Amino acid sequence: MTETQPDAVVIERTLAAPIDLVWSMWTEPEHFAAWYGPTGARISVITMDVRVGGTRHIGMEMATPNGPMRMWFAGEHLEVIAPERLVYTESMADEHGDATSDHPATEVHVDLVTLDDQTTGMTMTHLGIPSGSPGEAGWNMAFDKLAERVMP
Repeated sequence: MTETQPDAVVIERTLAAPIDLVWSMWTEPEHFAAWYGPTGARISVITMDVRVGGTRHIGMEMATPNGPMRMWFAGEHLEVIAPERLVYTESMADEHGDATSDHPATEVHVDLVTLDDQTTGMTMTHLGIPSGSPGEAGWNMAFDKLAERVMP
């Protein structure tokens, strides 16, 4: 289940939830906004058109000692195979969803597998983000929130 990629964060989790519920956490805006991002982040989903060629536009706000910090992400869904695989691009963007040239686009792969009726294996690979980076820590915080959200 683990992909080995240079310049990639690969995180595996076992979630105590059926695969359809985990899929909806990734693909339904109200669920995604509830768990995505590091601890303390507030997420707004502007656009989440989950189909091949569909776009995504996500806002993130975090409190800092200097006041709120806002970031925007935009991308396109490249592969959608419900409820097993989701692949999308992710770029830093402005509030209008226009990608900025500050950072190159990355790619997120989410692979889900049914382990039993109430347990799902999840592997997330974020290509273009080095292992051990702050992005990896952010993903782990987000997945802790996801695990809590799907708990029975």
